[in-house]
Amino acid sequence: MENHFDVIVIGAGAAGLTAGIYLSRAKVNTLILNEGAVGGQMVLTHEIANYPGVDSISGYQLARNMKNQALKFGAKIKSNVKINDIKLEGEVKSVGLTNGEVYTSDALIIATGGRSRTLGVPGEDKFKGMGISYCATCDGDFFQDKKIIVVGGGNSALEEAVALTKYASSVTVVHQFDHFQAFEHYVEEARNNPGINFIMESKIEEFIGDERLNAVKIRNQRTGEISEMEIDGVFIFIGYVPNTEMFKGVLELNDYGEIVVDKNMSTNIKGVFAAGDSIAKRFRQVTTAVGDGTVAALSAAEYLNNLKKSKAEPVNS
Repeated sequence: MENHFDVIVIGAGAAGLTAGIYLSRAKVNTLILNEGAVGGQMVLTHEIANYPGVDSISGYQLARNMKNQALKFGAKIKSNVKINDIKLEGEVKSVGLTNGEVYTSDALIIATGGRSRTLGVPGEDKFKGMGISYCATCDGDFFQDKKIIVVGGGNSALEEAVALTKYASSVTVVHQFDHFQAFEHYVEEARNNPGINFIMESKIEEFIGDERLNAVKIRNQRTGEISEMEIDGVFIFIGYVPNTEMFKGVLELNDYGEIVVDKNMSTNIKGVFAAGDSIAKRFRQVTTAVGDGTVAALSAAEYLNNLKKSKAEPVNS
């Protein structure tokens, strides 16, 4: 069957591409389906400097390298597709697209990743792409010599705040707590950068503007005082939401909507595996996603081998 594969991988971020590399190199007929552009959250990272064996690389370039490697080994990749039907139960898995195409496989790996969490305050939807961004790599150069705010207190927020000083005339970090959740070296780098100011124990209450964002209202969490600050742009880095809505009621999810897996990346459904930012785990890095994708691919390959053996065994009369 032309549309039948040994394994379908849903998602082409670090985990999905890694799974595709391992499977296709092992001569496993593999299809990677991806709803957006290849690379996932990886392409939003300005610089990756802690990937073993690589001094420094942009997230975009690393994603491109992984994609080319998967294609070289024989994986097929379909990007910018929309999945509207998925059947995981039974020996054959199927994935239907909105264009009417249906693909089937003997095993399936879910690597759908996550998306940027939003603040959910007035004006946010209105000014997305018109002053509000969730990607410094994508939009940083639009704010040359502008005044911007970075919202968040984790590794990504402080790392991107430092990166944005290359463009902006001033960067102000707004964080709801009196301390940061980031690793100490990220905190030190941000604190020591003269282009970064800090407003702690505060939250953005509202985004204000006409055609574009030009101001924000900020509430001090401790005093309750609300102030208004003129600003040209806001970058929001407050975590992620797993892209697992399509699996509710089908796969076992935890209270955060993350897919529950065992040490082999197996889900509660036989022949279905999951990896990367969509699964329940503590640390989320490119390297952990790569590790997850490796384990999921090897587990899926083992599952396929066992499936072939069981079909080849003679039936005792």
